[in-house]
Amino acid sequence: MRTARAKGLAERLVIFRHGLRNALIPTVTIIGLTFGSLLSGAVLTETIFSWPGLGRYATASAVSLDFPAVLGVTLLAAIVYPVANLAVDIAYYWLDPRIQHG
Repeated sequence: MRTARAKGLAERLVIFRHGLRNALIPTVTIIGLTFGSLLSGAVLTETIFSWPGLGRYATASAVSLDFPAVLGVTLLAAIVYPVANLAVDIAYYWLDPRIQHG
């Protein structure tokens, strides 16, 4: 950032192009890791507060031994979590071109 300022770039451009991109990489990592916690925490939150949703549906179907519904919720969670991780990896590549894919 010091070099960009020395080259005479505008402060806004220095912050957004050089500072923000480097600062977003750990932020995207934390958001991606937190996404899995949100999926598992929805079951507990919806059950405690009696909110309708996928977590409460999973709990009710597990209690009533509705195996196809439990498998469907599990399959949905198993698909959504890797898709979120793929989105994080794509965001890495977009934020920092030095990261190589391969």
